[in-house]
Amino acid sequence: MRTFRDAKAMAKTLRQGLSERNIDLTHSDCLELIARQFGVAAWNTLAAMIDREQNGSTLRLPGGWSISGSRCEDYDMGVDDTDRSGVALIRCKYAADVNKANGFGTLMQSIMANDYLGKRIMLSAKLKTKNVDGAATIWMRVDGKQRDSLRFDNMENRTTDGAIHGTKDWSARLIVLDVPEDADSIHFGFYLRGNGSVWARDFDLSEVRGEVAETDGSRPGRSKPTNLDFS
Repeated sequence: MRTFRDAKAMAKTLRQGLSERNIDLTHSDCLELIARQFGVAAWNTLAAMIDREQNGSTLRLPGGWSISGSRCEDYDMGVDDTDRSGVALIRCKYAADVNKANGFGTLMQSIMANDYLGKRIMLSAKLKTKNVDGAATIWMRVDGKQRDSLRFDNMENRTTDGAIHGTKDWSARLIVLDVPEDADSIHFGFYLRGNGSVWARDFDLSEVRGEVAETDGSRPGRSKPTNLDFS
């Protein structure tokens, strides 16, 4: 019986079978379809699972969390039992001076938005970094029924208390977003972009009062245009 390790071969077989029925799909499309057959949202996530098994990852994937990202195969992700209880780790597989990592990897969760409709919620966690040459940060996104992003923040646009670079001890970070009445799902986690390592602990997702300011990084920060003459 084939398992997820055989995904590439299965995608090739699928493409050949469809072609015989005059249905033309690319190899990439077939990989995405095979990933969904294994209950995985996207091929790059399944590819990371295959890579973990083939390379004997020493990090245990925590229950309820999943791996994703634009280049998740470049990262090792899971529970760091060597640090302390309840700590997760994302580390680049390449040395910083090699500079091969040009994407990001994330440990994330997805939940239904039903219990939070019309509410303002806060995601908080603590992060620690080592030799991060890109960015390490928490993130949260609220999606609609068509998987359109309604609210989003990854802290990368902040001038203070935003994404972390370099080497830094445990630092608290938070995101506050409104959940519209037409929201369908909520997605959150932490990611590493580029080289280095990031540890995370003390995650919390809870409702907050309206006077707590929203931090939606996808919405404009100004109500009027400014500096139109580039002065």
